[in-house]
Amino acid sequence: MALKMNVLEVDGVAVVGVEGRIVLGDESNALREQIKNMLASGKKKIVLNMDHVTYIDSAGLGALVSAHHNARSEGASLKLSNLGTRFQEILQVTRLLTVFDVYPSEAAAVHSFSQ
Repeated sequence: MALKMNVLEVDGVAVVGVEGRIVLGDESNALREQIKNMLASGKKKIVLNMDHVTYIDSAGLGALVSAHHNARSEGASLKLSNLGTRFQEILQVTRLLTVFDVYPSEAAAVHSFSQ
């Protein structure tokens, strides 16, 4: 299943609904490109809603770390929401939970930008 991304603007925050598998190849490259394009167009507040991500491999994690690094270097913030139990466990085991700002819901992630 190809990775699908739907971008919405919510209170000045770009929310990317990610659906499918983030794996080595086209999927992880598509995620990297999406974030790169958003940063290039001046987006500084980005939330990745991971609610419909069914699987992520090490390349997918690498794409997330790369996106986070690119956002930081552009003075932008990238936050994750709706991880789900398995994905949260993966981030915990890899200690990436300390790298990302993670929120239980899309609304909480969007709201965090206004605090």
